[in-house]
Amino acid sequence: MASREGFLTDEQREMLKIATQNAEIMSSLSAALSPRAGGPKSPGQNSSVLSEHHHVKAPCKGNSAAFGGVAVRHVRRSHSGKLIRVKKDGAGGKGTWGKLLDTDGDYFIDRNDPNYDSGEEPYDLVASRVSDPLDDYKKAVATLIDEYFTNGDVDVAASDLRELGSSEYHPYFIKRLVSMAMDRHDKEKEMASVLLSALYADVINAAHISQGFFMLVESADDLAVDILDAVDVLALFVARAVVDDILPPAFVVRARKILPETSNGFQVLQTAEKSYLSAPHHAELVERRWGGSTHFTVDEVKKKIADLLREYVESGDAVEACRCIRQFGVSFFHHEVVKRAVIMAMETQTAKPLILCLLREAADEGLISSSQMMKGFTRLAESLDDLALDIPSAKKAFESLVPQAISEGWLDASFQKSSSEYNEKPNGTDEKLRHYKKEIVTIIHEYFLSDDIPELIRNLEDLGMAEYNPVFVKKLITLAMDRKNREKEMASILLSSLYMEMFSTEDIVSGFAMLLESAEDTALDILDASDELAFFLARAVIDDVLAPLNLEEIANMLPPNCSGTETLYLARSLIAARHAGERILRCWGGGTGWAVEDAKDKIQKLLEEYESGGVVSEACRCIRDLDMPFFNHEVVKKALVMAMEKKNDRMLKLLDECFGEGLITTNQMTKGFNRIKEGMDDLSLDIPIARDKFEFYVEFARDHGWLLPSF
Repeated sequence: MASREGFLTDEQREMLKIATQNAEIMSSLSAALSPRAGGPKSPGQNSSVLSEHHHVKAPCKGNSAAFGGVAVRHVRRSHSGKLIRVKKDGAGGKGTWGKLLDTDGDYFIDRNDPNYDSGEEPYDLVASRVSDPLDDYKKAVATLIDEYFTNGDVDVAASDLRELGSSEYHPYFIKRLVSMAMDRHDKEKEMASVLLSALYADVINAAHISQGFFMLVESADDLAVDILDAVDVLALFVARAVVDDILPPAFVVRARKILPETSNGFQVLQTAEKSYLSAPHHAELVERRWGGSTHFTVDEVKKKIADLLREYVESGDAVEACRCIRQFGVSFFHHEVVKRAVIMAMETQTAKPLILCLLREAADEGLISSSQMMKGFTRLAESLDDLALDIPSAKKAFESLVPQAISEGWLDASFQKSSSEYNEKPNGTDEKLRHYKKEIVTIIHEYFLSDDIPELIRNLEDLGMAEYNPVFVKKLITLAMDRKNREKEMASILLSSLYMEMFSTEDIVSGFAMLLESAEDTALDILDASDELAFFLARAVIDDVLAPLNLEEIANMLPPNCSGTETLYLARSLIAARHAGERILRCWGGGTGWAVEDAKDKIQKLLEEYESGGVVSEACRCIRDLDMPFFNHEVVKKALVMAMEKKNDRMLKLLDECFGEGLITTNQMTKGFNRIKEGMDDLSLDIPIARDKFEFYVEFARDHGWLLPSF
């Protein structure tokens, strides 16, 4: 029988023989390295075995050498005497033949080959974006917050945040929640505060709350770029967190030490401490700033109270009514329940027994506190004159109701004394003032509808009660604060027009002082009264109706511990902010969106173009395009100064044309002349003939009817 080797070629037999010998070599190596092998071996001996005998034989001819009783072929060494090691499976090393059965030549893949296998293709490493867990978290919480603002479900929001995990990123959630709420309505701001209180300790720990608020305060400069009142809103969020006991009061002090004094973040903390946390009854003021600790705005709460009282009168279920009042969660606003309930009792006599029963029940349960009951009756007593226009028997009904409430024990007896003041017959002065207030309310309402300033001025002149001008200022701003931005802008423009034409600086100052004195009472009906009043003060300064020093004068007129002092501080902060002129001018959507300095620069350029040979009609068109009628006194002032410098009267022709077209009013013309007169000492240093020229311009203006007779 032929052996199996008969089927092999000579070359294959040689390769098989070499493979067998290699296997024997490997066996001897294993025996030499095994700890079970007999006889001690020195480290040098082991090293010799490893260095000399681990080479696999290559299929080439040569002499064999004996080493340790084992035949080894071709122990390859370099000519330099250095050992050349081969790679695993005999696949290379410098000067070796490569792996067994390797082929010569470059190896390439032919995609047209019938045996082509795509798995043999070399791998192409494709660059892919590594997902940042923080970015993914921020996107997820933004969606979560949007959904919460839509459905208002605190439990769902808390559950979603808990499922999201990544608790180490909770400070970023707080920052995103508050920053998104800051750019929305009061409802969302209140919802954000409620959610933070609900998440505290249960989902988010105290350390993360503090860290999140510090990140917010630290980024106040960036937030202020997009949100006009970012400093005040963020200060209110900080104060609200302190009031809700989710942020320690010491946070304000510690954070302020870290932030630079020039940053908006430092100002946020200062406003939070001085304007909110240090104010009398600050907890109540802070909690109700955005409509109370509910998801309702003030108007919504008032509507719900009215609906509740109507339903109660129909059903007569006092227990259910008390439950609904308690469910509102606005204990600081219960005076509104008292006021509306008593008015309903006056309007409908059949409802009076039920209303009195409800108030008695609410007082007995402690649902409506004694102070809230007193406040409700006080507000009603103050508005009896207006109420009597709709309910003729209002005063008589109120007089009979107060003793009954005191005798039943749900109204404090101290109210009897204050109530008697309303029963006294008013003297002639009070009657005159009451008549004036009634008339100006009608005049202001007509102005808000018509936007006709000349008509309003004529109506005030017909009244002939200039001594009550501060009262008009107070009533105008109070009515505007409770309306939309359009009316607020109209009120500011009207003040600018009335200034110098009818009202003096003293009238404006006294009017604002009266407003600040009654700020706490105004805040009962207008929750953001302090902020709105601060904007009115700042706007008056920007419009040159008030000088910055007038704010100090107003502060000196206020009684000690008056909450209006904080409003003045806020107004100063608004004026001192970067780009204050531009921001305040457009805070209610008015103005042109330009900064005051930009407007002055544009006026200077258009006057220079006119002086260099421009056309009067074109200059008038440019002034009209500025769309700042309350700022035209600056045109008058700069035109007169330029006329003095150029020593020609070309500017008088332009002013005469503007006055003739009604482009510049008598008020603005007089204000411009007054500003020249006030700065005459400084002007004379640059223009020696300034006084003589000004006297000539005044005579010219009087001859042409530009100025008020009082100038």
